Amino acid sequence: MEGSGKEEYKIQSFDMETQKLLKTALKDPSAVDLEKVSNVIVDQSLKDQVFSKEAGRICYTIVQAEAKQNNGNVFRRNLLTRLQQEFKGREETRKRSVQEWVCYVSFICNVFDYLKVNNMPMMALVHPVYDCLFRLAQPDSLGNEEEVDCLVLALHRIGEQLERMSLQRMDELFCLLRDGFLLQESLTSLGRLLLLEVLEFRAGGWTLSETAQKYYYSEVVD
Repeated sequence: MEGSGKEEYKIQSFDMETQKLLKTALKDPSAVDLEKVSNVIVDQSLKDQVFSKEAGRICYTIVQAEAKQNNGNVFRRNLLTRLQQEFKGREETRKRSVQEWVCYVSFICNVFDYLKVNNMPMMALVHPVYDCLFRLAQPDSLGNEEEVDCLVLALHRIGEQLERMSLQRMDELFCLLRDGFLLQESLTSLGRLLLLEVLEFRAGGWTLSETAQKYYYSEVVD
């Protein structure tokens, strides 16, 4: 199974019983309660920033295993239902904990990146993902380095795919980012650098020249 070692490594942070549940789900999905599995993955993703950026791979493996086993999509359906619930409460989440909100965005972007239907991103996720990124592009979020960082990482990871799904929304998002970069007084110097980098990244066709890469990443390290 592709990448199974990596999956098992990522679930070491769970208690033994949950590790067993997830290991079984990765290999034999019909033997476990897949609603419980999706809740466990989402709950952990909202708490753990490292896990939220990698959990899409685990979801992908379970979806593939279930499809192969009985052509089922119980896990995917439960995962989408739960993502939708969290999406509806996103403003409350952000008010309560910016870290949890950033974890949610990382996770939904990661799931968007990994879960495909007929090699295409899942349509059900396109607008929710865009809505999350638009929220991160609002003035109060641009003043928060954690949210700017989350936005830029997401655009590096899935910006090109998202643009193919809706060029109009991507253009609107980048108008907000340009305005934020030019007009936003609460931007920190790191936030400003990250925004400039992502503006240049898209302008270059979702790639950075070697010179630009050296410039931005030596600046970030310094």
